Amino acid sequence: MSESSYTVATDGACKGNPGPTGWAWVGEDGHWAAGSIVSGTNNIGELMGLLKAIEDHPDVEHLTVQADSKYAIDTYEKWMDGHRRRGWKTSTGAPTKNVDILEQLIAARDARRAVGLPDVVLEHVRGHRGHVLNEWADERAVRGAEHAAKGTASSWSSLGGTHEKVDVSAAPKKSR
Repeated sequence: MSESSYTVATDGACKGNPGPTGWAWVGEDGHWAAGSIVSGTNNIGELMGLLKAIEDHPDVEHLTVQADSKYAIDTYEKWMDGHRRRGWKTSTGAPTKNVDILEQLIAARDARRAVGLPDVVLEHVRGHRGHVLNEWADERAVRGAEHAAKGTASSWSSLGGTHEKVDVSAAPKKSR
């Protein structure tokens, strides 16, 4: 294992709902990733932030993901396996939304299990309440949604050294 424990915060943002969507995760050490989806929903942004946080940290033994989205947390912890068992139907029989992302989340979770890693721990944090990592994740997700509003889907990350880490000793400056 390259790291034994690591904490990231995730967030999603949407300009209109549905509309241009952004997602992000920001780690305790200032590493981050973000992306833009030309057309999506806030829930898609939240789920993508969670998915990318898990996928981008395959060697972290104890990965904690902090999210302000109860929807993303409940989907991962309580609902996605049931939806799959029911043939991608909700408990009321309605078609499950965002199946493609849920399949990827299940695959990411199962990949961790296959190599003997414990499941990701999800923690709910209150958004927009001064939680520094959540504020940074929100700032990155909003930037992603703004980029998506220009009609371009893309992603960025500090992990490859192309982009600088952010200073997580303080919340981002409010420039919007």
